[in-house]
Amino acid sequence: MAEQKNRVKIIENKSEIGAGTRGSSLGIQALKVASFNMKSSYFSRLKSIIIKDFNHLLFEEVKYPKAIRIEGVIEIFNAVSQEVNNQLVKNNFPIVISGDHSSAGGTIAGIKMAYPGKRLGVVWIDAHADLHSPYTTPTGNIHGMSLATALNSDNQEHRIQEIDSVTNEMWKKLKEFGNIYPKINARDLVYVALRDSEEPEDFYISNNEIKNVDVETLRRNGAESVAQDVLEYLKSCDLIYISFDVDSMDCDLVSYGTGTPVQNGLTEQEASSLINHLLIDKRTNCFEMVEINPCLDNKQNKMAETAFRILESATSIIEKRG
Repeated sequence: MAEQKNRVKIIENKSEIGAGTRGSSLGIQALKVASFNMKSSYFSRLKSIIIKDFNHLLFEEVKYPKAIRIEGVIEIFNAVSQEVNNQLVKNNFPIVISGDHSSAGGTIAGIKMAYPGKRLGVVWIDAHADLHSPYTTPTGNIHGMSLATALNSDNQEHRIQEIDSVTNEMWKKLKEFGNIYPKINARDLVYVALRDSEEPEDFYISNNEIKNVDVETLRRNGAESVAQDVLEYLKSCDLIYISFDVDSMDCDLVSYGTGTPVQNGLTEQEASSLINHLLIDKRTNCFEMVEINPCLDNKQNKMAETAFRILESATSIIEKRG
């Protein structure tokens, strides 16, 4: 009997409470506008599951400045992890489209909840390392802490501040979601296009010898070759999750339509080719796209249009897998 094909399910997560700039909650709608203008049936053809957001907290006083709106991020982690888990145990392929990147820790938790005994590799395509903790963050924005939750890391060696006991307890909840911690090993994390990290993150990356494929290497060797290298590096992993932050792309070539744009990034073609070649590997069982912000787009809806082409192409690869 032929192996059952993956069934794609879209998980829409409009939360933007982990970001420092407003507008990424509109990213999903911007993708739908792009799809409509391209006369694509993508969002009518594929079922979407809507995650309840807690964006009302944006209008309330910040209670925990070292981990801003962490009480809402806990709720988002819970909702996202449960839905990712639900889809994976049904043998579906979840594509998570999120506002800000903080909830990716919940996605990773959901994968581990579905497969607690499996070793998970993470390919983090992002200009930023997202390795801060409340002890090291200069901003308090949790979208810069998502990988630290998965690694169960405080990076205390490079702390710049202390935190209160309530913040610490809530931070512990984020790290221990699903009662599995750490959820990934530093050896099983690969960065692509990282180019805007900070000293505590650089220390953690260097100390743990985390692999980073910079833009120059990808451009020199080609996306297909880099994908093969990454997959070989993660050969001991049972599963692979791809997290794609659109700020990994070059803001001058594409658009400034993301919360933290960084120059000298990937082209659309490089990002799409890399993702597609990683998705061919059947160990890859979840894909996430984050941080589209149409409020900041200097080219109308260019970022969402670019991201939609990448999304549609990636989905085609998933659907063709046997």
